[in-house]
Amino acid sequence: MKYFISFVFAIAILVASGFLYLYSNIRFDAYKIIDYKPRLTTQIFDRNGELLANIFDKENRLYVKYDDIPPRLIEALVAIEDTSFFEHGGINFEAIFRALIKDVKAMKLVEGASTLTQQLIKNTVLSRKKTVSRKLNEAILAYKIESELSKEEILERYFNQVYFGHGYYGVKTASLGYFNKNLDALSLKEMAILVGLPRAPSAYDPTKHLDLSLSRANRVIYRMYSLGWINKNQYKKATDEHPIIYDETLTKNRAPYIVDEVIKRLKGEFSDLKVGGYKIYLGIDLKLQQLARKSLLVGYDAIIKRNADGNNSKLNGAMVVLDNKTGDILAMVGGVDYKKSHFNRATQSRRQPGSSFKPFIYLHALNVGYNGQTKIPDISRVFVDKKSDKEWKPRNYEENFEGMITLENALVHSRNLATINLLNALGMDSVYKDLSKEGFKKLPYDLSMALGSFGISPYDFAGFYTTFSNYGYRMNPRLITKIESKFGDVQNFEAEGKKITTPSQAFLMIDILRQVVKRGTGRRAQVKGVEVAGKTGTTNNYVDAWFCGFTPDIEVLTWFGNDDNTPMKKRETGGRSAGPSFANFVKNYIRLYPQTKRKFDMPDGVKYKIVGGKKLYFTDVSPLPKNSSGQNDESSGGLIF
Repeated sequence: MKYFISFVFAIAILVASGFLYLYSNIRFDAYKIIDYKPRLTTQIFDRNGELLANIFDKENRLYVKYDDIPPRLIEALVAIEDTSFFEHGGINFEAIFRALIKDVKAMKLVEGASTLTQQLIKNTVLSRKKTVSRKLNEAILAYKIESELSKEEILERYFNQVYFGHGYYGVKTASLGYFNKNLDALSLKEMAILVGLPRAPSAYDPTKHLDLSLSRANRVIYRMYSLGWINKNQYKKATDEHPIIYDETLTKNRAPYIVDEVIKRLKGEFSDLKVGGYKIYLGIDLKLQQLARKSLLVGYDAIIKRNADGNNSKLNGAMVVLDNKTGDILAMVGGVDYKKSHFNRATQSRRQPGSSFKPFIYLHALNVGYNGQTKIPDISRVFVDKKSDKEWKPRNYEENFEGMITLENALVHSRNLATINLLNALGMDSVYKDLSKEGFKKLPYDLSMALGSFGISPYDFAGFYTTFSNYGYRMNPRLITKIESKFGDVQNFEAEGKKITTPSQAFLMIDILRQVVKRGTGRRAQVKGVEVAGKTGTTNNYVDAWFCGFTPDIEVLTWFGNDDNTPMKKRETGGRSAGPSFANFVKNYIRLYPQTKRKFDMPDGVKYKIVGGKKLYFTDVSPLPKNSSGQNDESSGGLIF
């Protein structure tokens, strides 16, 4: 007897030692489940809460808390996978015994008896191979987890961890992916499809094997009926239902240029951007994003048609739309076809703005006392570079000059010679310093600055143009408005800007830019029913074509050119190439948002005098010239760069 007791004690010691040895090797695995920190998908939303894209690394997973999981969904899972889940302690010995009998009869491991806790372990830390050692480890971990977590916590982890096929991790992800529904909107049949998936996600994937998926779901429903958890009518209704299944991309990326830019801006600050489960909210309006893409194609297709016999392989474009007052980017298209080129021309390219830069020089003139009716010389001059002795003889587009013309007409008809002479009169040093303080970079320190001979991205240039559209207060373009962490912490990105001039002085420029669209180089940008102001820009040899325009509410900046900086076809000017895209966007914008403001306000401090039926605006800073009659020299018209 003494030897028997010693033997039993030795066996007990051996078993305990073995248990402790196994536990010491796998105890850290338990805490991967207990202290659960899954990889979570980050989502990007537009200003109206519409999903723009999911971004993730390896596992596309949206988290759902236990309290937000419908009770019926829990019942369906427990019914088909682990009916006694709420009674056992992690291991179901009765189920193990049944499975063992089948395994013995088959002389191999043919049936498991895994509880939901064990399935969670398999999906999180252990392999799915049917081996004795894995089952033993699984049992030890199951007991550990059940001792540390409540049943509700285990279910929460299960529903968020397991794979539901088609690249969907977690039940919330699968629900939105397969059915475009939140969990609380699912029918019983849809719930049954979901809980039937983890057993064989690829085989039961409803986008590939709908018949098998429905059959599996019907078994789930029958099991619930046989347990008395649903009645006969519920059983029949659910069995007969055939849900609509969606087969969509995992990212659901509806604005790829936008998404790329967001990732680029945030990846340095948020190292866990693709796994941290953030919610990123943008100023983008998805409807306007789609409209911007279509409007850009309007101009692009017209250029292609006009140059049908030429090489258009390098032709591309960009469009930036923003809110005048906040600087929020409402839409941004970085190219005509993202599939062919991911390069974002709206943010990454540096193109010469040409004459679309002229209003900034003219605003400087207004701020030092000039008026729209002030006469300036549109005459030919030869300039000599003091360092190289090289001569520069700029010209107007029409190859002529008009003599003395009003500042207004010089900008309306984009007279190069008048602008260069104006800059020369204002003083290079003074204008250069002011524009540099306003934020312009790499400006040339010579008179070619008058013709916009420097590089800038459409995105940045759109921000500068709010100086006019926002009545003298330049807004920094704002793409991201706020970021919410998985813990609910919110980081807001406030609108930022800088006062450049007074509203009254800015209005004088708005009025001149209205004339550009009414009777000048921007006539193709006119839109019935709304006031439009803006400026065209075309660089030498038609390399770049711009229209930078705005209404009282929004600004739309459009650019076209060849990616390799080669010239486009002759006469592809800013007005001809970019103006129609602008007009198409604004025309459809006011259809989408008919409540938009239609007329520009005249701020305090602006006065006007009616001469010959025309309002001549002035301020104390920019008074009308003496003896201003309104009978100003008119240029011959035509499209100018």
